[in-house]
Amino acid sequence: QVQLVESGGGLVQPGGSLRLSCAASERTFSGYVMGWFRQAPGKERELVASISWSGSSTYYADSVKGRFTISRDNTKRTVYLQMNSLNAEDTAVYYCNAAAGSSPVFSSWGQGTQVTVSS
Repeated sequence: QVQLVESGGGLVQPGGSLRLSCAASERTFSGYVMGWFRQAPGKERELVASISWSGSSTYYADSVKGRFTISRDNTKRTVYLQMNSLNAEDTAVYYCNAAAGSSPVFSSWGQGTQVTVSS
């Protein structure tokens, strides 16, 4: 069963920080590269960060490099996204999914978590 549950979003001022969490089912998590995707209003969903199963390899989109950090805890089947120095362009709904390159592995998505950066 594909199960992805995102949490941790909210309203934050520019320059602020948030930490997102995604709890996944065994089928959705074990052995996979995991990614955080986001979709801003009127835009396509895009991959912002991904992490290998071991955690030794990570990828970041240029727009978030140096500000976001992805991590995972395989014992909890959870992937995290620490977001610092947030700006208005980071406003979006954030989703997690297993990732194959820049594409999601599973067609089913969780509910996502809304991140709004505004003063």
